[in-house]
Amino acid sequence: MSDTDKQKDQPKDPRGGYHSGPFPEQEQKQPGLTAPMDPKPDHGELSYEGHGKLQGKAALITGGDSGIGKAAAIAFAREGADVAISYLPEEEEDAQDTADWIRKAGQRVLLFAGDGREEDFSTRIAEETASGFGRLDVVVLNAAYQKNRESLESLPTEEFDRVFKTNLYSLLWTARAAVPHLKPGASIITTASIQAFNPSPALIDYAMTKAAQVAFTKALAQELGPKGIRVNAVAPGPIWTPLIPATEWPDKLPTFGQDTPLERAGQPAELAAAYVLLASEDGSYISGAVLPVTGGKGL
Repeated sequence: MSDTDKQKDQPKDPRGGYHSGPFPEQEQKQPGLTAPMDPKPDHGELSYEGHGKLQGKAALITGGDSGIGKAAAIAFAREGADVAISYLPEEEEDAQDTADWIRKAGQRVLLFAGDGREEDFSTRIAEETASGFGRLDVVVLNAAYQKNRESLESLPTEEFDRVFKTNLYSLLWTARAAVPHLKPGASIITTASIQAFNPSPALIDYAMTKAAQVAFTKALAQELGPKGIRVNAVAPGPIWTPLIPATEWPDKLPTFGQDTPLERAGQPAELAAAYVLLASEDGSYISGAVLPVTGGKGL
């Protein structure tokens, strides 16, 4: 065995391999874009290897332009799935880059620019994915909005409304429209959060929606299980996505993720395998579950 082969066989220390230090103070306006981020997030562009686990399937990923949604989109495409992504019009640059990676994997892509807070849009993307691809097998309900809150007292009603419509209303609308198109073997995956279990005061409204998403996931899994459709959630911990600098807490970035047992924040690429597991037949007996990807933080 060559030295190179021996190095490949060595287990990787989970504390390294990705950015493991503090993040520079930085801030973006919502919704946040990838290009200005320092350092750039890793979505698995150069590392994820597919094995045909989603061959012939069609997936819809809300918020699929960047961050966790982008990592899932790249992984799904490399596993053989056609992928549709939804995103805000301001995120067009990120969406086009994700689309390029999907096409490079040899798969078809559909792009839906719009606002998930609009019922017509959130409903239409499910129907047009099923129509465009001729089927719908996996729905990833990933789009989210969060913002730093100084206190409950200063939380504006319009901001509270924006968080709930983005994180909950759109999720319900898209899932409701998708269910009639799903057949036995299909899968719905919600992107929940560690905030559902260990809420931060500065993210009180976001945490409320994430707790509701967990309830939604568990209840829907019971409804759809007898139809052969699995429903699960992934609960990320601190992950380096455009949502973080756009949360308006630049002073917190130097310590972002440093309090996990692995002593670092995660990268979007590190969640891809969780979504593939729950979308594929490898997860055939997993339903109603919340899969933590948290760097060792407990739920």
